[in-house]
Amino acid sequence: MSGALARLRAGDWSAYALLPAVMLASLPMMSLSAWLTLTVAGVAMGMMLFLMAAGLTLIFGLMQVFTFAHGAFITLGAYLAVSVLGALAGWSVAGSWWLNLAALGAALVAALIATGAAGYVFERVIIRRVYGEHLRQILITVGGLIIAEQLVVAVWGANPLPLAKPASFRGSIIIAGAAIEKYRLLAAALGLVVYAGLQLLLSRTRVGLLVRAGVENLEMVEALGYRIRRLFIGVFVTGAALAGIGGVMWALYQEVVTRSIGGDMTILIFIILIIGGLGSVGGCFTAAILVGLVTNYVGFLAPKLALGSTIVLMMAVLMWRPRGLFPVGAG
Repeated sequence: MSGALARLRAGDWSAYALLPAVMLASLPMMSLSAWLTLTVAGVAMGMMLFLMAAGLTLIFGLMQVFTFAHGAFITLGAYLAVSVLGALAGWSVAGSWWLNLAALGAALVAALIATGAAGYVFERVIIRRVYGEHLRQILITVGGLIIAEQLVVAVWGANPLPLAKPASFRGSIIIAGAAIEKYRLLAAALGLVVYAGLQLLLSRTRVGLLVRAGVENLEMVEALGYRIRRLFIGVFVTGAALAGIGGVMWALYQEVVTRSIGGDMTILIFIILIIGGLGSVGGCFTAAILVGLVTNYVGFLAPKLALGSTIVLMMAVLMWRPRGLFPVGAG
């Protein structure tokens, strides 16, 4: 709390105020029910984007690694959701809320384990060879993303695969006259839990202290005798696992899985990182929700402008705060 108050005194109050300002500014442009529906949809979308982007902001913040292969872990998580929920179809279509939740939980756990393991192999085999070489990182991780997409085709085929939500998470509930999809509420809750967990890890544990110290001054952490390479592996595995969880949730949100589902999200994830401030988990969280809200509001008010809304948002933020909303040291 004291850190947040210090940042507010330092002048970051305007960055904190941006999110509620956008929400309130959109309210006069539509009915209350439409605003509530779009706001919940935007927050839920933002939470799913946060799940996919949070790992990458940790990877970049600590390791200074530009990895365009992050989308491969999203894709792997999405396809694992197809396989696991297909194998547990009886649970998924049952009328029991607990069985539906268990099916989704199994898909999330499978994605977490598999993508975490894939991240470990990717870091050991590829990333560790290109530390500090940003051009080679970009080239080799783009190649890794292409190879991953081809491996997906080899295992699951080239055709898009349908993915139905578990029965209890379909449909909507009515709140204040607005139809709110149940799945969006679930996605928002999961995103909040993951964000709270990351903040507790980073602020209340020794590992989190080392990660934050490494983001601030990597050389000093190494000089103190800590094995920073081992920390790198843990961060990369965590980032890949979070991407896999995000892939599961995004695939269920889209209700269809394609081999390019992760690659299609890569640019949007980088936009979120830039808006929030490279290396900042708090900035990533705020930026993801901001992107989700703007996408939904603009898509409703001016559908033809929806595709470019995130680019315009990024440009506006960078003109105002060139390092992003909460650059490292502020988030």
